[in-house]
Amino acid sequence: MTEVTSDQTMTVAAARALHGGKRCFVGIGLPSTAANLARTTHAPELVLIYESGTLGSKPGRLPASIGDGILAETADAVISVPEVFNYWLQPGRIDIGFLGAAQLDRFGNINTTVIGDYRRPKVRLPGAGGAPEIAASCGEVFVVVRQSRKSFVERVDFVTSFGHGRGGGERARLGLRGAGPTQVITDLGIMRPDDDGELVLTAVHPGVTVEQVRAATGWELKVAADLEVTDPPTAAELSALHTLQAAS
Repeated sequence: MTEVTSDQTMTVAAARALHGGKRCFVGIGLPSTAANLARTTHAPELVLIYESGTLGSKPGRLPASIGDGILAETADAVISVPEVFNYWLQPGRIDIGFLGAAQLDRFGNINTTVIGDYRRPKVRLPGAGGAPEIAASCGEVFVVVRQSRKSFVERVDFVTSFGHGRGGGERARLGLRGAGPTQVITDLGIMRPDDDGELVLTAVHPGVTVEQVRAATGWELKVAADLEVTDPPTAAELSALHTLQAAS
């Protein structure tokens, strides 16, 4: 039997977080892979929305970018980018925002802008795109990201997309519509925010220990008392994932 990789386990776990006919605003990369896997397996009625203005895209392969023609060719409708944001996103008509991250902190704040000082960065990243609006206005946000001390930091170098700020109900005080990050799915496990907005480890993937997760986290990570172990990917899920990736 072929060994299951940590990336495959993460992608399947992220796909399982999506259900039914939810409207999902999808970021390119890991979020798009997970969302399309969900749509082609257990959630065929999932409505995928991309920033380029495609509603209900059903690509048979993974899109290379938000401008990939397959998104428009397989969409239920194609609208303007301003309409995506002004009519669909900002009024709260999208259930889930699915994002990646270069850096993430204990309160789910996301950095995709720079590593280091903003004026003299060590690395300049792709930037914000529509992620700040997604993080602010979607009903909830799922984040999928590979975990290491470089990516899971005490405090992000730049807040590109607001999570739970510094905790204590800061989202509500700022008047942000959505609930913010409710799940962070990594190649080691799954985290969810507590009542204060701080991420707590609630599940590990098969074969992963709490010590491994803590070693890959740049802060003192809280662990749920009823820590779960995720189910391993099934043969059907792995086959569907392989088909999507092979076609790309």
